[in-house]
Amino acid sequence: MKASPEIRTYKGGLEFRAASDGTSIGTLVGYAAKFNKQSRNLGGFVEQLAPTAFNKSLADGVRVMARYNHEDNGLLGTTDAGTLRLEVDEIGLRYEVDLPDTSVGRDVAALAARGDVRFSSFTFHVPPGGDEWGYTDSDFPLRTVRSAHLVDIAPVNDPAYLDTTSGLRSLAEARGLDLAIVRDHAARDELRVLLKKDMDGEPTPEPAAPVAEEATPEAPTDAERAASLDVARRRLELLRVPR
Repeated sequence: MKASPEIRTYKGGLEFRAASDGTSIGTLVGYAAKFNKQSRNLGGFVEQLAPTAFNKSLADGVRVMARYNHEDNGLLGTTDAGTLRLEVDEIGLRYEVDLPDTSVGRDVAALAARGDVRFSSFTFHVPPGGDEWGYTDSDFPLRTVRSAHLVDIAPVNDPAYLDTTSGLRSLAEARGLDLAIVRDHAARDELRVLLKKDMDGEPTPEPAAPVAEEATPEAPTDAERAASLDVARRRLELLRVPR
C-alpha cells in the first residue's frame, strides 16, 4: 500500500529575484527542506530529515512540481520543463523556480517581493523502510526520514496543517504495533512510554476505552405527569381527613 502524502513547512529564506532578461517575471529561491533540524512536537514525536532523504528522487529524475499553496491551479514550474531546479547542499533541499507570466505567477512574485510569502513547503511519501525511530537527547520520540519520494515544493502563505497519520502508521509497522494503540498514545502525548515498553519487551497495552456517558433520563409524558399529579392530590386529601 502506498504511503499517504505528508506535508512539512519551513519558515524564512525565501527570496524573489526580478528577471533581467525578459524570459520570465522573476525567480523564486528558497529551501523547501532543511536537514538535521528537529521539528516542533508533531503529536507525541519530533522529526528530522537526513541528508540522504531526497537522493533517490533526484537520482531517478522524478517529476517534481512547484505549486503555490500546493494547489493544482497554482502551477509555477516543473523539473522536467527545467523551470524548477532542485539541488541538495549542506543545508537542505534548495530550489529555484522561474515564475510564469500568469495571474498566479504575478501574484506570487508581488507577494514574495513584499515579504508576504515567507514559507516554503514540500509534499512527500516515505517508502517502507525509509524512516527510523529513536530518541532525542532529551529522551523524546524522534523520527528520522532517510528516504522520501518528493512530490512537490510550494511557496505558501502559512504553515500547512501537519497530518502525521503516515508517520504514526510507519511507527506502528516498524514496531509491529497496533495503529489504534499508537494513535491513542500519541493523542495522550505518551509515545515515549509506548516505545520504552516495546523496547523493553513489555506487553503492549490495549487502547484506552472511551468513557461511557451517562444516559440522559427521558422527559415524562403528559399522561405520566397527570398520573403523578393525581397521586399527589390523593395523598394531600388523605392528610386532610380528620381522625
